[in-house]
Amino acid sequence: MSGSDQALAQRDANVRRIVYDAFISRGVAALRAEVAAQLSLPDPDIAASFERLAEGHVLVLQPESREILMANPFSAVPTSFQVTSGAKSWWGNCIWDALGIIAMIGGNGAVETSCPDCGEALTLTVEDGHLLGTEAIAHFAVPAARWWDDIVFT
Repeated sequence: MSGSDQALAQRDANVRRIVYDAFISRGVAALRAEVAAQLSLPDPDIAASFERLAEGHVLVLQPESREILMANPFSAVPTSFQVTSGAKSWWGNCIWDALGIIAMIGGNGAVETSCPDCGEALTLTVEDGHLLGTEAIAHFAVPAARWWDDIVFT
């Protein structure tokens, strides 16, 4: 790897860290301008990092603004999967991601969602990494190998 490739890889790693730190600590997506300010870099450099991270399936970007839509397992917009732990909350892209958020933050939390079959409210509680007292079934309509064909739909 050349020196310039190493520098870009390091920049992308720093951008990724800031993006995930914002989601974990504040429950929101870091804006490109915020990342640029934290790294003291111009916006076009951060925009290029966002694009490389999107190409690598690390981020999903908004179609028009190219700001963050998803940094899996986090969603930058409200979804049907609200995750809470203590006083903090996040949005998961799907049930798999919502449970992934709980795993990332330490294994304790709850997912508020609804049954996709009947619409009834459903709360999944996780303590110490274990799903408690539910007989819910997660169904994935699209095989995992095809999720990135249309990750927003999936």
